[in-house]
Amino acid sequence: MYPVLNKRPNKSDSKPLPIVVIGNGPSGICLSYLLSGYIPYIKRGSVHPHPILQRKLEETPEVPIIDQDLEYLSEGLEGRSQSPVALLFDTLLRPDTDFGGTAESVLTWWHETHRAIPHLVLGRNPPGGAWHFIEGSMITLSQGEWMGLPDLQFKDWMRKKRRGLRNNRATAEDIAQYYQHYVAKKGLQKNFICGTVVTSVRKVSPDVNSSYAQQDPEGNSDSIWDFPEKDDDQIASGNLFQVDGFIKNTNGHQQPFSIYAENVVLATGTYDSPTKLGVNGEDLPFVHHKLSALEEAVKNKRVGMTSDPVLIVGAGLTAADAILFAHHCNIPVIHAFRRRVNDPGLIFNQLPKMMYPEYHKVHQMMKEQSVACPGPYKCYISLPEHHVLSFTEDKKCVFQDKSGHQKVFNISMAFVLIGSNPNLSFLPNNGIDLAIDNEQPVNSKRNPINVDPFTYECVQEKGLYAVGPLAGDNFVRFVQGGALAIASSLLKKANKNPP
Repeated sequence: MYPVLNKRPNKSDSKPLPIVVIGNGPSGICLSYLLSGYIPYIKRGSVHPHPILQRKLEETPEVPIIDQDLEYLSEGLEGRSQSPVALLFDTLLRPDTDFGGTAESVLTWWHETHRAIPHLVLGRNPPGGAWHFIEGSMITLSQGEWMGLPDLQFKDWMRKKRRGLRNNRATAEDIAQYYQHYVAKKGLQKNFICGTVVTSVRKVSPDVNSSYAQQDPEGNSDSIWDFPEKDDDQIASGNLFQVDGFIKNTNGHQQPFSIYAENVVLATGTYDSPTKLGVNGEDLPFVHHKLSALEEAVKNKRVGMTSDPVLIVGAGLTAADAILFAHHCNIPVIHAFRRRVNDPGLIFNQLPKMMYPEYHKVHQMMKEQSVACPGPYKCYISLPEHHVLSFTEDKKCVFQDKSGHQKVFNISMAFVLIGSNPNLSFLPNNGIDLAIDNEQPVNSKRNPINVDPFTYECVQEKGLYAVGPLAGDNFVRFVQGGALAIASSLLKKANKNPP
């Protein structure tokens, strides 16, 4: 275990950490890499295919990217993300990937140990975060090289494993293993504490008007950290956070901890809590909210070819994965979703057919096999623009269509796969005060945390940062720009920028 959390330090040792990162998925790993003194420079002699960006990069070629004006560099870039720094870092790492190009990264990495900032990365699972939860055999939406982190190409790692990529894409298990390997290969393990659950993040401040103010600065007497000696100026300015939680030991015991930090980065992702329909009967034992429950039911022979259909609710990629899995096992499916099949917001209408043939097949089934007009696909019925009204104890599901008519179907099991929400219960008011709409829960797609686009510092709470899906960046290739923005901001705060 990390010594900071393993022993009770003397008062003189108990200095607050500069940074605590909550969440050890790709965002937390990339940020740890940058905070460990790995500094990106433009490779000498490289030419970026974007001419305007190339001209800007030529202006100060000796200055590392992390110390440059990120707003200036990212101005005018366009792509599949709304975040300017996410687009900048992605285009430096993968210059023309959206156009099918294979240009090498224009970045080179120097390890400048004097610029490293002490930090801890806390996570429930091994490094890789939610990728350890996702069904291991599932093929990722993103191309394999898009899942890679700086200075260790994913395809090179896969080649060493002597594995090819299916349609240039990898399984979730591959990704999880790659992230663990990355942390080890880059020597980041000392920053990571796995098996930790954070229960509270509070501002240590006498300012009672702040929802993040800690009212009881003495903390828990059982804490394995004494309250540190703090600079009175730090308390007065309210720029210390207290992070409480517990570590799960191998023997199942929970050891509490309390860490004090000048800055806290929220990198927990959104995989924690499945979204629910909120209808009657949703808590009945045959209704599930995870794809793994379908795999388990097939394995245990609770459903099969002769069962009543399984109901799959949702029109995203997890729902599509469930349909593909059921189809492969010859299990009959009723598929209900609220949108029209040709709705431009539907993810299937945004994916290139050549790159995602299996998802294109699901979309074809959704279009051609509705209950109103039977099509060529056996054991599958599509219910577009249908709402689930309720589930009943005798395994029936009541639907309402767009005309207001009700229908009832017998089912064997139901799988409600309509997304997930972050668990921010460790923050005051579940983090709602930090969101763009601070009257609604934080949601990665509809209501992310409100951050400065060039530092990712929370607009409502200085010293608190958010990265990844919490800040609206939902793809691994784009969460890395958030890590760059945060590292740049923290290096400035720590005065670790060269003169």
